[in-house]
Amino acid sequence: MNDFKNKNVLVVGLGKSGIAAAKFAAERGAKVTVTDIRSESELKKELKALKGVKMITQFGNNGEELFETTDFVVASPGVPVDTPGIVRAISRGIPVVNEMELALCEISTPVIAVTGTNGKTTTTELIGHLLSSCGIKRCVAGNIGTPLVSIIDEANAADWLVLEVSSFQLETMESLRPAVSVWLNATPDHLDRHESFESYVDLKAKLFTLLTNESWGVYNAADEIVSDAVLPSKATLVPFDATGTRKDGGWYESGDLWADIGSRGRFRFDLRHVILEGRHNRENMLGAILAVLIAGGSHDTIQGGLETFRGLPHRLEFVAEVSGVRFYDDSKATNVGATVRALDAFAEPVVLIAGGQDKGSDFTQLRSWIKEGVKRLVLIGQAADTIQNAIGAATETVHAKTLEEAVKTAWDSSDPGDVVLLSPACASFDMFSDYAARGDAFKDSVKTITKRRRKRTR
Repeated sequence: MNDFKNKNVLVVGLGKSGIAAAKFAAERGAKVTVTDIRSESELKKELKALKGVKMITQFGNNGEELFETTDFVVASPGVPVDTPGIVRAISRGIPVVNEMELALCEISTPVIAVTGTNGKTTTTELIGHLLSSCGIKRCVAGNIGTPLVSIIDEANAADWLVLEVSSFQLETMESLRPAVSVWLNATPDHLDRHESFESYVDLKAKLFTLLTNESWGVYNAADEIVSDAVLPSKATLVPFDATGTRKDGGWYESGDLWADIGSRGRFRFDLRHVILEGRHNRENMLGAILAVLIAGGSHDTIQGGLETFRGLPHRLEFVAEVSGVRFYDDSKATNVGATVRALDAFAEPVVLIAGGQDKGSDFTQLRSWIKEGVKRLVLIGQAADTIQNAIGAATETVHAKTLEEAVKTAWDSSDPGDVVLLSPACASFDMFSDYAARGDAFKDSVKTITKRRRKRTR
């Protein structure tokens, strides 16, 4: 896959990675064809980004004939591998890869790869932050939002390449050989894409089957599914446990985090001045700490890095406190497991705003959490009725037509000391362009409440 000169390369899907892949292949002399099920009028921004790139285009469908006259297919993560054209290409022995595969052929930097249903973006960013704190030059890319093919020179100039890797990317990943893999957790997600939870877990586990006997595998020992799935790996396995039950590898104990990876030392990390809270963030931190220690980071500089990391937007992000009610934006919680983790972070009564586009989730898994900690459930979006039928009886439940209405309803339902939490357990695409737009709309609605409150108290 190193020689693209005069090769026919078909790029399927013009998201960020598809645009980057088309540019990459064209720059290397390939004959590029791009296709997308969206119409040309819907792709104005994407085509503007590809201005000057010599290519053939076909929009409105992914014609199967395109897949028969190409040497490589580069599929964007959002394109299912059971798309008829891709199935046909595979049956004819035509390689189907993702943009990361293209880039890895030109990169020699050792890789730390991070996966998991929840927390992988925070952990990936935290690893990058901690490496920088340790004076180690790093490059961060992948599912986090930066296509690897767009920063190959930067990746080769780094000491470590940190990649966030999704199940979609792992579907078409073969050449990746991480020096360190980190697997945070596994809960049902993307079941509208993957045929079963088992097949989804198998894809996540692929990140560990790609490891060699010279690699390291850092995994969440408190997650039984993860613990069982990593056993066949050839790598040196390093467990972590944020519950405090197990005390080897990395663990939580009496308010601190600990790491012990044999000859590399045993270290305590003080959390008193660290902004990240909740068990899920202890998991993220343990995975990151262990990876950075393996990569050569030192205790003191990692400790300093933990204290200067500010977290990421829309991930259990504190927004404001209004008359004793705290508002949190957890719009990135697009599956049930993420919402469970958010609810687990609060001892206070919660008014929960949930709903959106269903991804085939089992919302009944939220029932006990709703019953124990949620005083009122405010539902929005396409999945509102589905969630109502699954868990609506567990607490007082109401519906709202818009997110702004949901925030106002939640505010009216809250008392001082309560938490109003946006943690949808659903995708955002029924009402918003993405989870970030949903989170921003939530913040704007909270600002409106804050302004109204100020007017009333003057």
